[in-house]
Amino acid sequence: MNQIKKLAGQTVVYGLSSIGGRFLNYLLVPILTRVFTQTEFGINVEFYAYISFFNIILTHGMETSFFRFAQKDNSMSVFANALISVVGATLGFLIIFLFAGNFISNAIGFGSHPEYLWYSVFILAFDALSAIPFALLRQQNKGLRFALIKNANILINVALTLYFLVLCPFWQRQYHTLLPFFYGHIEISYVFAANLFASIVTSCLLYKELLFIKLGFDKTLWRKMFAYALPMLFVGFAGMINETLDRVLLRYLWPDKAQAIAMNGIYGANYKLSILITLFIQAFKYAAEPFFFSHAKISDKREIYADVMNYFVLICLFIFLLVMLFINFFKDFIGPSFQEGLHVVPILLMANIFLGIYYNISIWYKLSDQTNKGAVISLIGAIITIVLNVILIPKMGYTGCAYATLICYFMMMIIGYMWGQKVYPIPYKTIKLALYGILAMFIFTLNILIKKYVEPNSVADILIHIVLLLIFAGVGIFAERKSIKLFIKQ
Repeated sequence: MNQIKKLAGQTVVYGLSSIGGRFLNYLLVPILTRVFTQTEFGINVEFYAYISFFNIILTHGMETSFFRFAQKDNSMSVFANALISVVGATLGFLIIFLFAGNFISNAIGFGSHPEYLWYSVFILAFDALSAIPFALLRQQNKGLRFALIKNANILINVALTLYFLVLCPFWQRQYHTLLPFFYGHIEISYVFAANLFASIVTSCLLYKELLFIKLGFDKTLWRKMFAYALPMLFVGFAGMINETLDRVLLRYLWPDKAQAIAMNGIYGANYKLSILITLFIQAFKYAAEPFFFSHAKISDKREIYADVMNYFVLICLFIFLLVMLFINFFKDFIGPSFQEGLHVVPILLMANIFLGIYYNISIWYKLSDQTNKGAVISLIGAIITIVLNVILIPKMGYTGCAYATLICYFMMMIIGYMWGQKVYPIPYKTIKLALYGILAMFIFTLNILIKKYVEPNSVADILIHIVLLLIFAGVGIFAERKSIKLFIKQ
């Protein structure tokens, strides 16, 4: 139980930095979805999908490889090799785009705005440069420094975005003059520019960690690390296919290309409403990966992984109900013209819960050094994603994207669990977890039936939602009361 308490503490540290900072970033969504049209916001969504894809290639699994080998070898030597590997990949990436950037910009249909691509390329480069130093901070349990730098990045990004999209237009209207770096009209380019500057500052703040690159390159160690990381590259890339390919395919598979970009904007905006679960999963991942590796080094008691899963699922389902019971409040975070896509929010929330469970389950192939198995599962997921999107997008648009995501993550969760129990058995309490899910779905369905007879946003409506949420929380606390008591005592 002490180990779970430690994990909870680390999750809170990373969670506060992630949730606090990302929530500030999230607060930009009401502005972006009111300042920009559906089409303009759709361009933003599509390019950040490209950024997510290429970020996986540039880091090529070296973060996870670093955590694994830091437990076996000299951690700073492992860090230097991981950093050199990522820097080398980034330099190669930059050289390719310096020669072929304009061709690529034309090929993806944005030849009239090549600056979108160039901003994205340099955002990628600086983010990749920061990835391994951030992994070192996690490995060393330096949660505070990690949080400060992460939040500095987000604060700079938010501040500059507000400067360009709010202050500069206001100043122009009020005083008929232009502030520095503002050219008289709002463009989506300013969002990319703010992000790029924040990424550059982040790399500068990590200079102490970056200096360890001078420790040198060990070819033998790097080969071992790369062999371990290579399947993780496929895992990560397949994961990005599952997570973001729909936003790329939508423009190519929907008959009306202009409408498809607008649909991308609607879909991307509503995807933001699953942010609470996404943030919790991200915070959990930051804390869990180093925790699981360090725990495996000192003990083979696998019950702890099952206990962690119980708490994880309960919290995720609680967040699902929180968002869906109070959707009338959460929906105002996106502009009115984007709210036509609210029907995909519960689908995406459940999809992210399945993904989070899969992340928990996937520890078996990392601890047993069988990352190739993870690559196979991710490849299966990627195939499911591609096939379903090709089938569903022409018929259902972005709603098909949401269902494809849900089915993909569900199948990955099932395959990961069944395969893992054969290779690295962990005593998950599957019946209890299933009952938690059934209870959450029952409450969600009950709320849909009740709201037909209650005025939206009335006192009665709010009280009913609070009671339903407390019922779920009460059942969860009662079911886990023994382990919670042990947790509190220790």
